[in-house]
Amino acid sequence: MNTFYIASSLSNIDTVRLVRNQLEDKGFVHTYDWTKNERASTIEDLMEIGRKEKQAVLDADFIVVLLPAGKGSHIEFGIALGQGKTIYLYSSYDDMNNFETTSTFYHLSNIEKCVGTIDELVEKVTISELK
Repeated sequence: MNTFYIASSLSNIDTVRLVRNQLEDKGFVHTYDWTKNERASTIEDLMEIGRKEKQAVLDADFIVVLLPAGKGSHIEFGIALGQGKTIYLYSSYDDMNNFETTSTFYHLSNIEKCVGTIDELVEKVTISELK
């Protein structure tokens, strides 16, 4: 079974849902859909969401990170990196290679960078994960 998790910021919620739908249509299984959460209003809410998101990253075969991403997404990125998972890092423009704003971790060997359209991202994931 090819399982995935998508990390991104709340500002990208529609794109996260689009990628989720396209990957599910290809037969991939989403480990956790944080886009269905209500906005956290207490520390307890944050703790529960954090537990679910951490477990979803651990349960995923790979993760997709949609830039721009928030601090939580980068923590999820780090969890996946520490687990040796493939990380598909996506941006519609080439900001991940902008030396002034990039992260050293974006350039490690298990990071698959994708710049372009969502369709190109989904195609890259599908080709790589279903081979």
